[in-house]
Amino acid sequence: MFPRKANCTRLNSMIDGIGIDVVDIERFSESLKRTPALLEKLFTPSERDKPTASLAARFAAKEALYKALSPEHGLSWHDAEVINLENGKPAFLFRGGIADLVDGAQVHLSLSHDGGIASAMVVLER
Repeated sequence: MFPRKANCTRLNSMIDGIGIDVVDIERFSESLKRTPALLEKLFTPSERDKPTASLAARFAAKEALYKALSPEHGLSWHDAEVINLENGKPAFLFRGGIADLVDGAQVHLSLSHDGGIASAMVVLER
């Protein structure tokens, strides 16, 4: 039923971490209104001008990244900036301690927001 030898390419990398996070957009918006300094604490200057749903998705992305990396200590929010490539695909721009932890690994990021929920998934390959 199945071919004896699959016609596929073996990858030399393997999944080293997976992280997922969801954020209630309205609750996130209320937190930003209640604590205005939170915007500067969580986001880089280029991230701050995004709509609330996009900010919530970026927050979820940073949380998912933290889960995928499983660091022994906390990380700086600004060391992982969510950017959009020319084709619109989200990606991370790493700095500082997070850049050291990622250390050349391939990081896949998916973002979504619908129905009042923002979500992000991160897969780390080494």
